[in-house]
Amino acid sequence: MKTLKRTAVVSAVALTTALSASWSIASEYPDKTIDVIVGYSAGGGTDVMARTIASHLEPYLGEGAAVVVKNHPGAGGQIGFTKVATAEADGYTLGTMNLPAALSLTYDRDAEYDADSFTWLANFVSDPNTLVVSQSSGITTVEELIQAAKEKQGAMTVGLASLGGNDHFAAIQFAKAANIKLTQVPFKGAALARTSIMGGHINMGVMTFSQTVGFEDDMRVLATLSDKRLAQAPDVPTAKELGYDVVMGSYRGLVAPAGLPEETLKTLKSALDKLSTDPAFLADMEKRGTPVHYENGVAYKTLAKEQNDIAEKIWQDTPWK
Repeated sequence: MKTLKRTAVVSAVALTTALSASWSIASEYPDKTIDVIVGYSAGGGTDVMARTIASHLEPYLGEGAAVVVKNHPGAGGQIGFTKVATAEADGYTLGTMNLPAALSLTYDRDAEYDADSFTWLANFVSDPNTLVVSQSSGITTVEELIQAAKEKQGAMTVGLASLGGNDHFAAIQFAKAANIKLTQVPFKGAALARTSIMGGHINMGVMTFSQTVGFEDDMRVLATLSDKRLAQAPDVPTAKELGYDVVMGSYRGLVAPAGLPEETLKTLKSALDKLSTDPAFLADMEKRGTPVHYENGVAYKTLAKEQNDIAEKIWQDTPWK
């Protein structure tokens, strides 16, 4: 009988120890690879941001941490956004987020997500829109651009990467602020729009600043649609300082599925906060012409709500489909 009791006690202690060890291991986040889902093809601005973040984030998550970027392009990013929103909220599936594009998709089609489907981790990029013309256009200022538009009486063409995104919204807001009419010409991506602008096939364009970098010989940036002048382009005025209160751009950051465990969120937030001030990371981002604008947690969620409100209003006033 004593032997049986001793065996039972030993077994109980062993089980308790095993459970305790198992719990300890389970709580050590991360203990496997973290996937970052990108809803666009490799090589684009969002993909470059994700890979830059991933390469610098791992040391801040602890020894042996691995972060892998996975591309799931299609449907304007919707496939990727949906994969993140519907994934298990365990911290091992993160995703890139593009505002306002991701939320504007929920207005012109059926979507399995909305603004409440995500844990808003951190915004890293604020890539403001710009007003651009070809160098051969003869237009050198925003006022000259507006005058040309008024003379064309609605025949002034403006190139956009697509409808339902920041380029489109910026064009609408600028036309309203300047009291002009523009004829929108959407393309399948910024590269095609840029080529048409440089070739003089359309009169002007609206695109993010990063998409103008390297094309200065063929395109002239007349103004940025940002709150203040960019450090990368200190001689270019903002539309706001010229009297046109328009602020619009592409915001890119990281999200997770809604309902992320508090301890996991705490670990991620700490790592992302440290990354945001890492000199090597910031230098890497600057080298790619990507303006860093870091906001996390509540501030990021507020930004998402603001961008969602803009998309909703434009959809109600001028639906694009």
